[in-house]
Parts: sequence; structure tokens; C-alpha cells
Amino acid sequence: MRLLVVEDELRLARALQRGLTAEGYVVDLAADGPTGLETARHGEYDAVVLDIMLPGLSGYRIVQALREEGNWVPVLMLSAKDGEYDQADGLDAGADDYLTKPFSFVVLVARLRALLRRGAPERPAVLTAGSLRLDPATHRVTREGAEISLTAREYALLEYLMRRCDEVVTKTELLDHVWDVGADTDPNVVEVYVGYLRRKIDQPYGHKSLQTVRGAGYRLTCAGSTT
Repeated sequence: MRLLVVEDELRLARALQRGLTAEGYVVDLAADGPTGLETARHGEYDAVVLDIMLPGLSGYRIVQALREEGNWVPVLMLSAKDGEYDQADGLDAGADDYLTKPFSFVVLVARLRALLRRGAPERPAVLTAGSLRLDPATHRVTREGAEISLTAREYALLEYLMRRCDEVVTKTELLDHVWDVGADTDPNVVEVYVGYLRRKIDQPYGHKSLQTVRGAGYRLTCAGSTT
């Protein structure tokens, strides 16, 4: 098994290389972001151990670039940041697992074994509704080839509706799946965000694909209706 360790702390990188080599892995090192990205692109690795804070290019940018290029090598991200949002950012960027520094080498090896058992995941299927496309891997949304910028909440709402294409989805269901479960959220917020989405995905393109079903909820038509 061949691993790439992208880490700018030389002492830690060398220690990881020695330890992982003793575990039977072939280990290459990269000490900065651009080198790490290029090496990961062309190295035929079974997994990558990737630090976040790197010179030249962050770990977030590296894993995003790999996923956008269709490279699904398993990535274990390392970071001195231990906040839940930092971990969520790493996973949302495309990492498969996340370990905070300082960490146990035994745990790191166990996490790597788990990733290697699973192998490289298949690329998530792109969701479509007419000319509207949503790529769960890169979080990119386009219509008629033009990229649409959405907030995190707008994106989550659109993704849920696209996964339930042509079905009527109630406000309650949307609150439960897109907003925090159990949060005391005014149901009217759904209507507000549906309005935001329409102004971004429909109105500029002459579509009316996001429909209100009076008394029932909302429906996104798979065909991207213009009527």
C-alpha cells in the first residue's frame, strides 16, 4: 500500500514516515500545498494523510481540487484545529476522515486501515432537474452552464428538493431535514428561502420549476418546467 503524507512540520512528517514504513506501507512526503496537490494527482496512492495548514495551498483547497478532478483517493485530514465547524469544513471539502493534533499514532494507523478497507468511494451522482445541475461532491450548482452561487442553507434546501424531485414536500419535512431538528424555527422561514431559491435558479432563466402546491408544500419538477 502506498501513502502520501502532506505535512510541513518536518519532524512530524519524518516520524509519520518512519512509523508507517514500519507498519508495512510505502510512504512519500510533500512539505507544501502545491507539491502535495501535484504529487497526489499523479502518484497512484492508496490514501493521503493531509495537513490543513500548509504553505502555498491549504489542505481544504487540495482535497477540493482532487474531488473536482474526479480523484477519489481516501483522504485523512490532520489539523491543530479541533472545533466542530473545522472538522465539518474538512469533511465538506471532501475529506473522508479527520484527526486533530496532537493525535495517537495507533489511532492514526487504525483510521488509515479503515479507510483502506473501504477503498476509494464512488463519485456521488450529479442531481439534475432539466437544465439545473447540482454536484454533491463539489457543491456546485449550475443552470444552462452558468454557475449559481448559493448560501449553505439555500444549497441544503435545493439538494433536498432535488432528491425528492417531482414529489410534494411539506414545510414540516423541510424544517426537519434542512433546519436543525427540534429547533423552534418559524415555519414561514421555509417560504422565505424558497423565494430566495426561485430568484436564483428560476427567474433569471425563465423557469418555474420550484412550485408551490397550495395547502400542501413545495415541488421541484424534474423536467424544469417553464410553464
